[in-house]
Amino acid sequence: MGAPKKIVTNKKWCKGCGICVEFCPKNVLELKNGIIDVTRPDDCIFCGLCELRCPDLAIFLEEVSDEQ
Repeated sequence: MGAPKKIVTNKKWCKGCGICVEFCPKNVLELKNGIIDVTRPDDCIFCGLCELRCPDLAIFLEEVSDEQ
């Protein structure tokens, strides 16, 4: 099993196209005021479809480090 991950969004880059919302199999994402929002992060299975489909690179998965 790989390192734990989290969803990261760059709201400045999001143009609100909704592609990531439509491709998310677990309905983790929503558009709020025309910008992407991670509304159910605990439901995310980290499949990467949002990252793969976003034309503006406004959403991606990032590995979480255990080191502090």
